[in-house]
Amino acid sequence: MRADAQRNRARLLECAVRAFSEQGPDATLDAVAREAGVGIGTLYRHFPTREALIEAAYRNELARLCDAVPGLLAELPPDRALRVWMDRFIDYAATKHGMADALRAVIASGGDPFATSRARLGEAVGALLGAGAAAGTVRDDVDPVDVLTAVSGVGLATGPEGRATAGRLLDLLMDGLRPRTG
Repeated sequence: MRADAQRNRARLLECAVRAFSEQGPDATLDAVAREAGVGIGTLYRHFPTREALIEAAYRNELARLCDAVPGLLAELPPDRALRVWMDRFIDYAATKHGMADALRAVIASGGDPFATSRARLGEAVGALLGAGAAAGTVRDDVDPVDVLTAVSGVGLATGPEGRATAGRLLDLLMDGLRPRTG
């Protein structure tokens, strides 16, 4: 894909996430294209159907979250990288919640936007936990699925408006993930 086509696609996905999060499945494709600064034909060249755009937007958010792990581990100590990733997961969950109606429309049309989500998220958390265990800053007996369940629970319990509360709960979770002393 040419560089300009890649930029257009990325901008369309960004605008689609915002539109479907704010307006649900009623967001118009014309509005998404207009906000992205492209014509509707460009949108349809990249995403032939509304469902294809919604699914791609969701998968792009998932990829952004999971693909951030190597960079976080390169920049931060493993336990800090895990905590930053947890914050990003809460943002991802809020976006997913905002897109819930649009994602249900994709599922109703036969799509499965969540087909690889759990595996990708498990790999991301597993890499963070493994790095933390190797560094001695995270317990080595923690199941990545348990961490995903806990972080998801924080997101569900606090909602998009409860960012401060979510932060405190994630700090408590991190305390529980630290190696036991004594």
